Amino acid sequence: MNFKEKSLLITGGTGSLGKALTKHILSNHSEIRRLIIFSRDEQKQFQMAQEFPLDKFPQMRFFIGDVRDRGRLVRAFKDVDYVIHAAAMKHVHLAEYNPEECIKTNIGGAQNVVDACFETNVESVVALSTDKACAPINLYGATKLTSDKLFVAANNIKGDNPIRFSVVRYGNVMGSNGSVIPFFINKKKEGVLPITEPNMTRFNISLQGGVDMVMHALNNAWGGEIYVPKIPSYKIMDVAEAIGPECSKPIVGIRPGEKIHEEMITPSDSFYTYDLGKYFTILPATHNWSLEEFINEFKAKPVEPNFSYNSGENEEWETVETLRNLIMEHVDPNFSI
Repeated sequence: MNFKEKSLLITGGTGSLGKALTKHILSNHSEIRRLIIFSRDEQKQFQMAQEFPLDKFPQMRFFIGDVRDRGRLVRAFKDVDYVIHAAAMKHVHLAEYNPEECIKTNIGGAQNVVDACFETNVESVVALSTDKACAPINLYGATKLTSDKLFVAANNIKGDNPIRFSVVRYGNVMGSNGSVIPFFINKKKEGVLPITEPNMTRFNISLQGGVDMVMHALNNAWGGEIYVPKIPSYKIMDVAEAIGPECSKPIVGIRPGEKIHEEMITPSDSFYTYDLGKYFTILPATHNWSLEEFINEFKAKPVEPNFSYNSGENEEWETVETLRNLIMEHVDPNFSI
């Protein structure tokens, strides 16, 4: 994709993935005209602006705003070509205790982004999803599933507008704010790593893997796809062993809304799911482009009927050793056991 004379806006851009996207775009697409960070946290924006100062990165812009505020989004999206929607309330247990706030941000905010895109001249939108949106059992997952549906359905109501909406769905981002690995690294100082459920598994993707997937969708989406990466799983006990083998590991029980294993593709999705090689994609049931042309363009192969993709039955697994190497590479270069 050629970013020359183009503008890109990231909602929730001060988060872990937003910052990783910013670094990637500035490093690989320095010709971009504007890169706008849109978020509601002024302190994080202040800190990020120190990391990407205007004298070195004149493309950078920082907008204070909330995705709940449709008018502010419309103003921010003026003359923007591409939008990456990363803003969300994402902590499962906080969403369970603050359901209305989660709904306002994750569902109302998603609809506001769609509406603001239609009111401006945005060309392409990629919305970030989560494995918890697949067969959700918690409110966070349910709101993100609804968000996914809104972005996919937006392609059906665009008329002759050439805009494309797509979704990327992935597992836990290694080392992201609030995730288990930095939590365990911090708790290691106390000599105790609390385990919710010893049989728990999760998908694992690096920040760069998440960035690559977003850029793939931005470059290749025809509209309505939900992209799913082929990534390894890990066992929570292996994570604990990799970080603190000497620590005690008391079982504290599952938190509200947690699953033992995460899913990204259910058997019901299999009838619309295609293997693209590096990724799977769940296609919309209705679309305004030729399925045959899509299959030919991307060499897409339909998965087997009733195919499913979950972290507990994955074919690829991280080990204690690979987890330690990944922690040093992606989370903390000074990490040691």
